[in-house]
Amino acid sequence: MSQNGYMASIIPARAPFAEDPSASRGRKVPEAHSRTRTDFARDRDRIIHATAFRRLKEKTQVFVAHEGDHFRTRLTHSLEVAQIARSLATAMGLDPDLAETIALAHDLGHPPFGHAGEDELQVQMQGYGGFDHNVQTFRVVTKLERRYPRFDGLNLCWETLEGVIKHNGPVIDQLAKPSWSAISEFDAQYALRLDTWASAEAQVAALADDIAYNNHDVDDGVLAGLFNLDELAEVPLIGPHVISARKDYPDCEDGILRLEAVRRMIGAMVDDVLDETARRAKAGNVGSPEAVRVLGHALVAFSRDMVEDLGALRAFLMERMYRHWKVNRTRSQARRILAEMFQLFMAEPDVLPAEWFGRAHGRDEAGRARVVCDYIAGMTDRYAIEEHKKLFHLDIWN
Repeated sequence: MSQNGYMASIIPARAPFAEDPSASRGRKVPEAHSRTRTDFARDRDRIIHATAFRRLKEKTQVFVAHEGDHFRTRLTHSLEVAQIARSLATAMGLDPDLAETIALAHDLGHPPFGHAGEDELQVQMQGYGGFDHNVQTFRVVTKLERRYPRFDGLNLCWETLEGVIKHNGPVIDQLAKPSWSAISEFDAQYALRLDTWASAEAQVAALADDIAYNNHDVDDGVLAGLFNLDELAEVPLIGPHVISARKDYPDCEDGILRLEAVRRMIGAMVDDVLDETARRAKAGNVGSPEAVRVLGHALVAFSRDMVEDLGALRAFLMERMYRHWKVNRTRSQARRILAEMFQLFMAEPDVLPAEWFGRAHGRDEAGRARVVCDYIAGMTDRYAIEEHKKLFHLDIWN
């Protein structure tokens, strides 16, 4: 088959429910269009150039960044999610730039030390408006990034902002939470239809996140020695791929077999999403982007069998990896680091760096807590460890 014929066989026609960048609802602050990029591609580039995106290189996925060079970080995770999202969107006839953009942005609000960091900031922010990493991501792209003379944030397209805050579904029921007040305030100025589902591209980004982290956590868990291929062979979803890889390559070393099994599991999950989404689109007669938003349930989804197998895999990872004593020990250390810094900055805001002290000065207690939270949430693992040492370890003066 010719090259053109090959390309035509793998890239379908544009789906009727795909988002069209030329029909975007625009930006909160109007801007002239780019001569070289669609608005969605321009959003992608703004995220890649953001300071918060660069900081992901040393933020924990499961293992703290200094524990090893080969474990995933938030940055490498985001890149893997973006790759899967773009591939899925292309295969579905959706806009790949929008799917990739939302995937790249989805973890910008994560604090250092992964979920341990988020848990501790939630504790420290009780009584001050709370903390939610999804809301923090939204605040990063709409307020905290400062790169342009005309506005704070990145001034992203409506479709990108919608996908950032509701890629997992409608969020209208979250608005009563104090931690979601920033979303309510923004929505009052620039409505994002928080009671509907997001675009198919945003839903693709959400499923790509599931595919990426389940697969790379299996990979990282074996690499860290928390479990081995023999144990994985007994686990739903990954087990059949371990067995088939060993059958096909009986003389192959375990390190390569691990990667082959993970590669096959990614392929199986991608195929499942493609088949289930096609089934739902046909059953719901989904013929426009608006039809996706008002469908009443997710359009892009795993099948029931895949959801069941994923549940079993996640239970295994929870027991053998996420709550392993070595990981728990790191989580405990991380929470103490953030708690001690938060409490010190609240009691003595004048030890904050000058820029952050300027933001906190003159504000009430809740306002000061939000500034302290923003400062800590933006830290990398390494910076948090070093900052804590400077503040609490007198031996560094010797």
